[in-house]
Amino acid sequence: MNESDLRLADGRTLHVYDTHPGDDGRLPVVWHHGTPNLGAPPAPLFEASDWLGIRWVSFDRPGYGGSTPAPGRTMSSVAGDVAAVADSLGIDRFAVVGYSGGGSYALGSAAALGDRVEAVVSLAGIAPYDADGLDWFAGMVPSGVLALEAAVRGRAAKTAHETSGIEYDPEFTAADLAMFEGPWRWLGSVAGPAQDAGPYGHIDDDVSYVLPWGCDPISIAAPVLLVHGGEDGVIPSSHGEWLADHLPDAELRLDPGLGHISVLSYGEDGLEWIREQTG
Repeated sequence: MNESDLRLADGRTLHVYDTHPGDDGRLPVVWHHGTPNLGAPPAPLFEASDWLGIRWVSFDRPGYGGSTPAPGRTMSSVAGDVAAVADSLGIDRFAVVGYSGGGSYALGSAAALGDRVEAVVSLAGIAPYDADGLDWFAGMVPSGVLALEAAVRGRAAKTAHETSGIEYDPEFTAADLAMFEGPWRWLGSVAGPAQDAGPYGHIDDDVSYVLPWGCDPISIAAPVLLVHGGEDGVIPSSHGEWLADHLPDAELRLDPGLGHISVLSYGEDGLEWIREQTG
């Protein structure tokens, strides 16, 4: 794993990860991390990505880890960061994978960057807040509703919410909790230190979920695999169903027994799907 800091034209810094620097024989896949996590690519998928010939590239989203905050960031603006990282590494085309809120950032990258993105996997991604016909909060756990309603009121209200000491209960299912007994206990290593630079990565993530994306997911030309758990109370499966109904080339795998963490059990299947799409 190579870690580096990329200085952007606007003066910000992105902390970048690259599992196989300079290896042009591997398929580049950009990882979009969840909230609140660091951007390190998913170690539990490294074994599968090695035999599939995948090179992981990722970065801490602005405000997390070593990346400069960018208040008001959107799916589209972070897609611009993706392009800057890819350009700095000499990568033209790539696939994208995202988990949880990162699934939405993966979709935003495909919408904003056009044919640079060859395929998209979104694991438990969030639909746009202005999604026509979607009851956006329906099915969310109460803590999630409170957190995102604060984001709707603006960054100041969201900051006050996050710094008030209120506890967030994701109400993980038994299947979710079982994931922490296996390889996906790795999530603890990227969640714990994610806010060492302050709460603003998390704050700006949640605000971004209720802002206009700045790009239209319905314009995505690349094939999209959407994976969602029917027991997910953090991001209800209705979000995945809405996306599947509205994206032009999307497949939905809805597993009724899985929750928000346990949906990651489809990670290896997602990588195999990407390989099928890209040759």
